[in-house]
Amino acid sequence: MIRAGVIGAGAMGKNHIRIYSEMPDVELVGISDIDQDLVQGLAKQYGTEAFTDYRQLLAKGLDAVSIVVPTRMHRQVAIDAIEAGANVLVEKPIADSVENAEAIIDAAKEQKRFVMVGHIERFNPAVIRLKEIIDSGLLGKIVSISTTRVGPYNPRIRDVGVILDIGVHDIDVISYLYNRRANQVYAVAGADIHSQEDHATIHMRFDNEFSGLVEVNWLTPHKVRKLTAVGVKGVAYLDYVDQTVELHDSGWVRKAKIEQKEPLKNELEHFVRCIRDCKQPYPAGEDGMHALHVGLAAIRSYKDRQLIQI
Repeated sequence: MIRAGVIGAGAMGKNHIRIYSEMPDVELVGISDIDQDLVQGLAKQYGTEAFTDYRQLLAKGLDAVSIVVPTRMHRQVAIDAIEAGANVLVEKPIADSVENAEAIIDAAKEQKRFVMVGHIERFNPAVIRLKEIIDSGLLGKIVSISTTRVGPYNPRIRDVGVILDIGVHDIDVISYLYNRRANQVYAVAGADIHSQEDHATIHMRFDNEFSGLVEVNWLTPHKVRKLTAVGVKGVAYLDYVDQTVELHDSGWVRKAKIEQKEPLKNELEHFVRCIRDCKQPYPAGEDGMHALHVGLAAIRSYKDRQLIQI
């Protein structure tokens, strides 16, 4: 039985709490949030213990902790959890700076604990299926991957701009599908309704000949989450929301067979299974740090109006 806890009971944290409570091989030991009424209500609903000080929860001796707090708090909370003996799943982005991400990763290595980063789209059944299709060679060599992730602004997001909030999803997915790290970034962005950038177009280069293009904004009145992968033998169109993949080649248009499932459930099941089997869960801390590094490079690029080498 894996002893789990959740730190942060906001919109995403509530989903972590719900899914852990449904897992037959997990004991949800407790949850923590600074909002006493909120955390007590959720603890009662899910039959667990409430804490307003997360350190009291960590003292219960946990195997797994989901850290779902504002990005600026990730370093301190993650390191406290690791030093208390827990393996941690840190929601994306892993931290607010590369230095803080490195500190989390170093702490985990020192304490021999696992760090996983919550890049949830890797566990979207459509992304899993597309990865299998690409790796099979069905589309031939992939030369370009582009994404669109746009929609209305969520006022709860205050500590980061659109690049680090939602752009890192597609930065990570494109790197994952290529199985490569980006080595150049150029971005154009601006701020119209938010204190930081609320729209951005990010162009990434991988190994000099592979292209990644990410379009994000908080301005579009309707939600769109899509990806296009162009290969020399065909093109794949993916819809993150509908969890579909459609393939086009010179002779056919066809849809991939996909069993739909909640991505977060896939993600937490992977996290728990890896802890139980003593295997590094993925995306690991280094994967999260790469997505963060690229996101920060994109911010620097649009501010300085220059191409950034990574």
